Amino acid sequence: MSPELPATLTPSKITSFVNCPLAFRFSYIDRLPEPASPQLVLGTLVHRALQLLFTRGLVTDRTPKNAQGALDAAWDELRNSEEVLGLGFNNELQSSFLHQATTLLEHYFTLEDPVSVTPVGIELDLRTALENIELRGIIDRLDYLRNGEFAITDYKTGRSPRPEQSRARLLGVHFYAFLCEQILKRRPREVRLMYLKDQVVIVDTPTDQTMRGLRQRAVAVWAAIEQACIEDNFRPHRSALCKTCAFQAFCPEFGGDPKLARCGD
Repeated sequence: MSPELPATLTPSKITSFVNCPLAFRFSYIDRLPEPASPQLVLGTLVHRALQLLFTRGLVTDRTPKNAQGALDAAWDELRNSEEVLGLGFNNELQSSFLHQATTLLEHYFTLEDPVSVTPVGIELDLRTALENIELRGIIDRLDYLRNGEFAITDYKTGRSPRPEQSRARLLGVHFYAFLCEQILKRRPREVRLMYLKDQVVIVDTPTDQTMRGLRQRAVAVWAAIEQACIEDNFRPHRSALCKTCAFQAFCPEFGGDPKLARCGD
């Protein structure tokens, strides 16, 4: 029996399949559990705090003090989640973790004044059909600019890329721009990657060329996923990413057997 196709295609799925088809299968088709990651939980916490900052109170309430209050509220929501409990924090580690989150929020205020921002969507879930594919993306923030156009802002809590890597990192926000163009019938004027850790903002302008490229890439990757499912052939791709892969025990590159990952089916 052939593996079942994922229901949607997202930027993270495209990146995962291109990086390693076998890891893609484990994650998005077999849905194998992955160990909790402090980096991922930190990203979730900071994103939620910024969401609360922009959706609670008045525009003038978007201050550093209220950002800390939003962080406290976000932590109250997440602290007993499976992901956080899986980290096994003691008091010292939890304190260090929350200090990192506070620092990232402080850095945010050096990158822009939230009072000057006019968001029209926060954590905006968009879906559209492209041929036989359902594209999906969740936009951190869609802003309305003074000239009447849109801008997409995507928060990042990891390190900013080297200059030669910047183009590849823009795939996700261009994907979101494509969704906006299809659904809202307006292409965003610009897309922004906001790296809070390094206090770096990468800005780009979606063009006809980038939209065509995004469309072609999505169709090509989906076709490759379909073929891999038909043939039940998801090949591993060894790279530097293997060092942090949660599926090494099932990967033939490390002496594992992919079939063992599906023994519980």
